[in-house]
Formats: sequence, structure tokens, C-alpha cells
Amino acid sequence: RARAADMTLPHSVVQTPIFMPVGTQGTLKGIIPEQLEALDCRIMLANTYHLGNRPGEQVLKAGGGLHKFMNWPRSLLTDSGGFQMVSLSKLTEITEEGVNFESPYDGSKCMLTPERSIEIQQAIGADIMMQLDDVVDSTCKDEDRFEEARHRTVRWLDRCIEAHTRPDKQNLFPIVQGGLDEGKRKDCADQLTKRNVPGFAIGGLSGGEDKSTFCRIVKVSAENLPDDKPRYVMGVGHQVDIIACVALGSDMFDCVFPTRTARFGSALVFEYPGELQLKKSKFKMDFRPIDENCDCSTCQNYTRAYLHTVVTKEPSACHLVSIHNVAHQLRLMKRARDAIIEDKFPQFVAKFMLDLYPDKKYPDWAQQAFQGVGISLEE
Repeated sequence: RARAADMTLPHSVVQTPIFMPVGTQGTLKGIIPEQLEALDCRIMLANTYHLGNRPGEQVLKAGGGLHKFMNWPRSLLTDSGGFQMVSLSKLTEITEEGVNFESPYDGSKCMLTPERSIEIQQAIGADIMMQLDDVVDSTCKDEDRFEEARHRTVRWLDRCIEAHTRPDKQNLFPIVQGGLDEGKRKDCADQLTKRNVPGFAIGGLSGGEDKSTFCRIVKVSAENLPDDKPRYVMGVGHQVDIIACVALGSDMFDCVFPTRTARFGSALVFEYPGELQLKKSKFKMDFRPIDENCDCSTCQNYTRAYLHTVVTKEPSACHLVSIHNVAHQLRLMKRARDAIIEDKFPQFVAKFMLDLYPDKKYPDWAQQAFQGVGISLEE
């Protein structure tokens, strides 16, 4: 079910499948926009809730929108603020009107409604805006809460559509909810696809559910969305997870993982074990780059030995490893896209997994996910 496409947005043409780095506050930790552009990143994320708090809607409007404010000429996708219902759950109260947040900055109260979320996202000027959805932690045991959330998500979508005044300049994506129940997912997708929207997201996952269940829900959600519109699985950043989701028919992914793990001195690679823990003493005299085949500025100019000396001690190390990790994710997506276009995706998956697991002790969940779409890891 893997597919490749060109997604034309107001600020760039995005080649899918694509990984989108996350700049919650309008900036990636450790990377400036010019460096991100030099990596040929076409789209990045920002967060409506946090930007609405700081710098705030008035500043964003006065600054000409987030693109101009942060000096980013390419595409932006904004999360609606719905995820903060889970991440800031102790500070939230959810009603039919919206979500009442207690600000983590100053303790003030803030009501985020579907209309208010769209208002802030229009001030940001994102190429893709997410609807405000009712998000429930995937490990929640209350089935009634999932039932309530998926129906409310559809009602809130209609309010977002009505509040959206710039459909010619900004694309509004709804979000499939329904917890870990296939029937609820199918029904939610069926309701959302009745609305005239340009793409869809699959939400409410990556919250602690087991990987087999995660893949099952991604698969059933993707199967019930249109073939001619992009599908975005929210919050996915580990490379095996991404490739599994591509195989299951999804196109767009985001996560803070590449830059967060960089701050702990972990560099992403395509070979076993998938990450180099540069703090380890074995890198003290290793004068190779992180990845000899990577053309990012870090790999072109710095050795593992140097990075070993500075990781977790100097701010520059976060910067250097972050650049490489984002470059790695973008290269991963390009390799997958090229394989799809060349009709060699199953062979790509088999080699990708063998490089990460040379002993062929593949995770059961990954084998099952790939087998479910006809991909054998023995190719």
C-alpha cells in the first residue's frame, strides 16, 4: 500500500512520504531555519496551543504570520492544540464548548474552542491546519470516553470548517479518532470523509499502546480514507515505525524524537543498532563521521571522537547531532520514496530491516505489519 506523491502547498511542493521535524514554539531545538532549508526540508511543524500562549496571536499577526516571523520560506503544519489535552491533562477541562486550559506559563485560564484554534492557526498562516479534536490517551480503559471523543471530534470538525475563512490559502485536515477499536475508527473515518477536506490525519496513537495494535489501527484507518488525499499519522518518529506506516499506506509523519534524542547524545544511523550513543567511551578514538554516506554538515566536518567529547556537555553538540538526525530522517524518506517510484519497495524494506537487525531477530510486530501488506523480510 506504499505510495509516493507530490503535495503542492502554498509555500512548497512536498514530496511524500515525508517526515516533518517539530518546532513546537516556531523553532527546532538546536537548528535555525536556514540550516533546515539547506537540508531540503520542505515542511515543519509548529504548535497552536504553545504559539497562542507565546508570542500570542497579536504578535503573530503584527509580524506577518509565522513564516515571516521565524524566517521560514517553506511549508508549515500546525497541530490544533488537541494533543495538549493528553500532555497537559492535569491542567485541562473538556466540555462540548472546547478545552479549558490552565496555562503552564502563568496559571491563567484559557478556553480553546474549535473556532479559537482556527483563529490562531489562521494568524500563524500554516499551509496545513489541524482541526481541534477530542484526544484521549490510547491506553485509557474507559470505552465510553472513546465513544464520546470520536463523535465530538466530528462535531468539532464542522465548527472548524465553518470558522475557516481562508480555504484557498490554508488546508484544513480532520483527525480520525476512535481509540484502539477498529469499528470506531472505521465509523469516524466514514463520517470525516463526508466532509470536503483536502487531507486526513490519524490521531490518538503513539501513546503507549503496543506496536502490533498501533499498526493494526493505522492500517484500518488508512484503508478507510480516500486514495487521492494525503494521510498523516501523528507523532511517529522511530525509523522502523515510520517505514511500517509507509507500508500500511500513510504519507506524513512527525515527532520530536530526532532532536530530543540528539540532546542526549544519540545519533541516528541505518545500521545496527540504529542509534550511536556517542557518550560511550568506545567513540573516544573513533575518527569517522557519524555516517560516512551522509552529506549533512555535521558528517562532513566532525568526527565521532569530537562529538563524544562534547555531547551532553556543550550546547554545540545538541546543534550538531540534531542537524544529522533530521538529515537522517529526510534521507530515510527519500530512500523509501525512490524505492516506491522504482517499484522496489519490498526489497527496500527487506534490506532496511536486515541492516538494522543483521541477526534477523526482527520484532514480531514489524514482521506482522509487513506481512499484512505482502512484504516478506526474506526478500
